[in-house]
Amino acid sequence: MSAATTAHLSRPAPAVGRAPIGASRAYAFLLFLGGLVGLAASAVLTFDKLRILENPSYVPGCNLNPVISCGSVMRTEQAEVFGFPNPLLGLAAFGALAAIGAGLLSGAAYRRWFWLGLHAGTALGVVFVHWLVDQALYDIGALCPYCMVVWATVVALFWYTTLHNLSTGVIPVGPRLRVVVREAARYHWALPVLWAAVIALLVLNRFWYYWSTLL
Repeated sequence: MSAATTAHLSRPAPAVGRAPIGASRAYAFLLFLGGLVGLAASAVLTFDKLRILENPSYVPGCNLNPVISCGSVMRTEQAEVFGFPNPLLGLAAFGALAAIGAGLLSGAAYRRWFWLGLHAGTALGVVFVHWLVDQALYDIGALCPYCMVVWATVVALFWYTTLHNLSTGVIPVGPRLRVVVREAARYHWALPVLWAAVIALLVLNRFWYYWSTLL
């Protein structure tokens, strides 16, 4: 995010009544771009899943080795948690996020209940993603590159939606916490980087037996 965006996030939260609330262009662009990236990854996963259903011996292009293997992940129960392929959820959710981002870039503003709903949606997404991370690492024992793109996208969207809602007063905070929010906005990149580093270390540790054979 730009310095202007950080300044926007660092301003004291305005009073939130019934007036619609807009967003900075940087956050709007993040929603739009994140939605498109997640949508593209979900589309590829959906296509490969359909090909596997048509032909069980089909090998997706992202089957690179015993660890990086989309096909191994797609054939598990975890890939159809709600009775249908998980990527279908991504098509709907990321498509909606891209549309919201496009609206914000065009100058749209939404009411507080909308922002709270968006926050709840991204929070549920983060919980679901981390369950999938756990399953991929410690149950399935394989990784899907497109799934990892979705993981990173959901984490970023949740974090910056949280910052937006705290900074604009959608989620009211007291004077002391407002100082914390201001500093979090100033160093907005720190938490996503740390978050990604922790997951990367978990991946490295879990599959060290394989990586070590390549050294």
